[in-house]
Amino acid sequence: METNQESVSKPRKQICAALVKAQKGFGPALKSSQNPHFKSRYADLSACVEAVVEALNDNGIALTQRTHATDAQGVEVETVLVHESGEEMSFGRLFVPCTKNDAQGYGSAITYARRYHLQTALGLAPEDDDGNAASSSAPRILSKDLTKGTTTYAARPKPTPRTTDEFPVDRPSKAKPVEADDDRIPF
Repeated sequence: METNQESVSKPRKQICAALVKAQKGFGPALKSSQNPHFKSRYADLSACVEAVVEALNDNGIALTQRTHATDAQGVEVETVLVHESGEEMSFGRLFVPCTKNDAQGYGSAITYARRYHLQTALGLAPEDDDGNAASSSAPRILSKDLTKGTTTYAARPKPTPRTTDEFPVDRPSKAKPVEADDDRIPF
């Protein structure tokens, strides 16, 4: 008799094998869109889909993203891979609240949810410019060529040597060490 885990695993054997092969062909999710509010670049939904869809399709996998109704003011998106064998793989649902209660607010929330759920489900990791900029030890980006997918970085600054004066050290006292008369350890 099969266990529940085995019966769940068997029908997904083909899609799992195809996904492993597909991931080898995933391209980078290029940050080709500009966010004027934060003055930063980001990989939009089309860049994320473009990074994976060809490799998925070449391995017999279709990418779908479903929306689900919710009682809360927001949207739920589910990323689902469908294999040509009929096997499916769902990555659960992601809820994103709407900032505005109108069509534009819901449309923005759906796009945002689709992009982030796709990145999470398929392991896409666009370069973290924003995080790197906050870190003084991270290299500074000099230029990017989005057509070639290349980035030029500035050299990291060498750390400034510090003197011992900056770090006060408790010096040992000049007291004489305690000598033991017997085999006991002095405290």
